[in-house]
Amino acid sequence: MTDIVNEPPRAHVRIVYLGPVSPHWELYSDYGDRTVLEELRTRVMARLGLLPRDAPQFRRNRERIVRGGERERISLEWDLGIPEGD
Repeated sequence: MTDIVNEPPRAHVRIVYLGPVSPHWELYSDYGDRTVLEELRTRVMARLGLLPRDAPQFRRNRERIVRGGERERISLEWDLGIPEGD
């Protein structure tokens, strides 16, 4: 097994749902290499840009983004505009 899990994140990104009007998503970063963040932004917007959070594809695409973030050691935070328990 690799030590990737034990290493600190290289970047942090908050992915925010903006609402029903397209584009639906925005990314805000606290820290990290600008190149890494721009590459992530490109991939996230390709997967989510035109998808509202209630679309059937959203859950699958969100999981792909989460796996990619884990692989690249990018800490992701999601703000879907609804309370956590819902």
